[in-house]
Amino acid sequence: MGSGMRISEDETTSGTASPKAFRALRSASRTAGMGFGSSRAHHGEILQGVFEHQGRLLRGLVTMPCDLYRSYVVFEPSRTPVLTVTPPDRAKAFRAAAETLSALGRSHTGGNLYLESDVPLSRGFGSSTTDVIATILAVQDACGQSPDSAVTARLAVRAEQASDSLMFGERSVLFAQRDGVLIEEFAAPLPPLAALGFGTSRDGAGVSTLDMRPAVYDRAEVAEFADLRARLREAVAAGDPAGIAEVASASGRINQRHLPVPGFADLEALAARCGALGLQVAHSGDIAGLLFDGRDPDVDRARGRAERGLRDLGVKDTWRFSADGRKKDSP
Repeated sequence: MGSGMRISEDETTSGTASPKAFRALRSASRTAGMGFGSSRAHHGEILQGVFEHQGRLLRGLVTMPCDLYRSYVVFEPSRTPVLTVTPPDRAKAFRAAAETLSALGRSHTGGNLYLESDVPLSRGFGSSTTDVIATILAVQDACGQSPDSAVTARLAVRAEQASDSLMFGERSVLFAQRDGVLIEEFAAPLPPLAALGFGTSRDGAGVSTLDMRPAVYDRAEVAEFADLRARLREAVAAGDPAGIAEVASASGRINQRHLPVPGFADLEALAARCGALGLQVAHSGDIAGLLFDGRDPDVDRARGRAERGLRDLGVKDTWRFSADGRKKDSP
C-alpha cells in the first residue's frame, strides 16, 4: 500500500472514516499482517482535580465519553526499520507507535501508519488521545498482541504526556492522566446520560492544551475533590444520572477558578430552567454540555428547550450525543 492509502472511500465525508469502511478493510486485509485500531472521542470530563492514591496526591479525571467522533488507524509493518505516518503532522501518533514497538521488543520493526479521524482539534474532544490510543491498538494488533488497558494507558502517557481514559472502554474509572495509572475503578459503568453539547468560545477556535499550565489547587479544593470522588462513587454504583450531573457541575464550578467558561452562571441557570440535571465542561477545552437522564422519554423535548435557551444566550454551536457506559464501544 502506498502513502495515498485511505481507510475510507465513498462511505465517508470530509475525509473521515466510517465504521462500515473500517470493518471492510480490516476483514479484507487480515491476512496481509496489518493491524487495526480505533478509539471514540470524549467530551471533556465529569470530574477533574487532584486525588489521594497510595499516600500521595495525583492529578486525575473521570472522562465523559462521546459517541459523535472517532479515530481509525491502520498499521502496516515493514522489515525496513523506518516508521512513517500519514498524515505526517501526527507526531503524537508517531511517538505512540514507536513506544509500542519498543515495549513489544520490536524496535527494529518499521512500518506505515495511516490515520483518519473526524475528531475536532483543540476543543476538548480528545483528538490527540483518540489518535494515540487507536495507534497503540493497531500496532499491538499487527504484532499479535492482545490489548491491555493498563499497558495502553502507560504507553499513551509516554506518547503525549497527558491522556484521557478512553483506553478503558466502558469501564468507569478515575484515571491519573499524567501518570498513566488507575486511581479507582467504580463499581459500575456510567448509566445512560443524554447531553446537549455546545461551544463556549465565540469563534470555536479551541484551546491549545500544549500552552496550558496545570491548575494549582489549594487545600480547600483538594478537600472538595475528595468529597466529589465519594459522591461520584455512590452515584455510579446507584446508576444515578442526577448524582453524576451534580458532581460534574461542582467540578465545573471549581474549574471556573482556573479555566473559566464564559457565562457559567447563566448556563447553570439555564440548566435549572430547561430541566437539565447539571452542567459538564471540558477542563482544558472550549466545550461544555447540559446533562439529562438518557432514560427519560421526554429527553429530546428537554434538549430542544435547552437549545432555544442557548440561542437566547448567543450560543449557536450545539450538538446532541449520548454517553452510556453499559453499551459496548465498537467501531
